[in-house]
Amino acid sequence: MNEKYTEYKNLVSEVKAEAAKRIVGQSQVIDGILTALVCGGHILLEGVPGLAKTLAVKTFAEISGLDFKRIQFTPDLLPADVSGTLIYEQLSGKFSVRKGPVFTNVVLADEINRSPAKVQSALLEAMAEKQVTIGEETHALPKPFIVLATQNPIEQEGTYNLPEAELDRFLLKVLVPYPTPQEEVAIVKTAGKAHEVPVQKILSAQKLEEMQNLLNEVTCDDKIAEYIVSIVGATRPVQEKKQAANIAMRSLPKKDDISRYISFGASPRAGIALLQTAKAHALFSGRDFVLPEDIKESALSVLRHRIVLSYEAAADGVTSDDLIQKILELMPLP
Repeated sequence: MNEKYTEYKNLVSEVKAEAAKRIVGQSQVIDGILTALVCGGHILLEGVPGLAKTLAVKTFAEISGLDFKRIQFTPDLLPADVSGTLIYEQLSGKFSVRKGPVFTNVVLADEINRSPAKVQSALLEAMAEKQVTIGEETHALPKPFIVLATQNPIEQEGTYNLPEAELDRFLLKVLVPYPTPQEEVAIVKTAGKAHEVPVQKILSAQKLEEMQNLLNEVTCDDKIAEYIVSIVGATRPVQEKKQAANIAMRSLPKKDDISRYISFGASPRAGIALLQTAKAHALFSGRDFVLPEDIKESALSVLRHRIVLSYEAAADGVTSDDLIQKILELMPLP
């Protein structure tokens, strides 16, 4: 095994151990945030209040040593509150730029679905282009720039669903589950003081850049790439698959056809994200090549927010995760 990959495998283990000082359980959340940091992508955390979503983001910001800012999204938030605005200075008679909290390395967009479309579109430019337009000037954001957003799946009154274009910009969507009884005992014993536990700075912008460069060196066989395309293609409705002559669903028995549950499938950006996250999983395992297991490990969090379900899916109680699991079961391994 390459020494460099072994070194970063050990580094990842250190980061997870450091995060565990504050966060009990939630291994999927820890893995997801770490994957997003290494891939340089954005992550959406969805779960009910009180599951340490905000604490997890703050903890990783401290461990990574990156600049961190939190934006609490509310219905009265304005785009200028996120990106910044022009301020008129009476003494000079000129306008100056006052940069918003988005000018940082790690942005915690807390309860992102609480703000209207104008605010979400301001954040979308930052997420997609890594830049912000204020007045007539465009300003580049610091590197790295990562949005870690939280979303509450309950209390939908007064919320604004994220547009598909913005959802597609999130590398991952991680569902935050309730803790197990054993984990909850440990949480209760901390009496809500987990945030006071000190954590060490293990990562840095330079370390993350080195890991991202090493990520590009992780190899992926052509058969693995075809496997990724087959999985993504299987999420698309029948008429689109017919036009593209997609290889994914030809071998599936008719009874296993899931296309009736899907209105719109994942875009090619999903395939790129699936490959990147699979490479990160391989890197975390100390390998310089991708295995089908890496794809399976990443598929749910990469695809669940990129599939638009049909009314029939809602009527039958079918979720995106159900469909993705079915695709993974039926798709032949390379």
